[in-house]
Amino acid sequence: MYDGKQLKSITLNTIRELKQKGEKIACLTAYDATFAHLLDQAGTEIILVGDSLGMVVQGHKTTVPVKIEDMIYHSKIVSSSLNYSFLISDMPFMSFYNPDIAMENAKKLMQDGGAQMIKLEGNQSQINIIEKLAMSDIPICAHIGLRPQSVNKMGGYKVQGKEESDALKLIKEAKKIEASGADILLLECVSSSTAKIVSSEIEIPIIGIGAGPDVDGQILVLYDILGITPGKLPKFSKNFMTGQNTIQEAVMEYINAVKTKSYPAPEHTFK
Repeated sequence: MYDGKQLKSITLNTIRELKQKGEKIACLTAYDATFAHLLDQAGTEIILVGDSLGMVVQGHKTTVPVKIEDMIYHSKIVSSSLNYSFLISDMPFMSFYNPDIAMENAKKLMQDGGAQMIKLEGNQSQINIIEKLAMSDIPICAHIGLRPQSVNKMGGYKVQGKEESDALKLIKEAKKIEASGADILLLECVSSSTAKIVSSEIEIPIIGIGAGPDVDGQILVLYDILGITPGKLPKFSKNFMTGQNTIQEAVMEYINAVKTKSYPAPEHTFK
């Protein structure tokens, strides 16, 4: 864990070591240089430039309108402020619909945007894309469970893996994705019991958002933990500004809650 005295940058090996030690991994989103600097100094191990920027920054109703140029721009300004945190950037909607397009856009995110890893939403149908990227030494975070880019196809924002058949499908997908070369798995809005099984079945680090306490790390949207997101917060989120005097204190409280396993609490999980 970051001790505030040294800035030894987080790497993929560091993340793997945290999993092996059983230390929870604290992750947050960021979209600009100022917040990125604050999260970096607070000791956030992973920062994600998420396509959630389409909703919280650009004001869209979904992440679908976000373009690769948006992701490159925001990744570049976030990466300029980081010394400690590991930077993952989202591949937005339709930016990886075949292996060649995925390769070109991943290259742009890393070369022009400064990303250290790319994240793509998908299921086992994306295996050939993950394999090609992995063979080119592109670090990959695969995102399964609820996939916001596919919200129109999935019929809304629904918890995944609740029924036994759905849980078995999700577990099978996770295993295939790991075998294809993904380095990290992100589970979103997944039944905590299903997420626990996935965690026991695969070896790569698992980051959860609404996936219960048994995964290796937690990620939330920064604006959610600061209580500035318009409307109702998702069930899995928490306003960490409550009781704190500064944004820095709220971020550090979130990191501490993840590390001490007080977050997520039962009220933040799906059965």
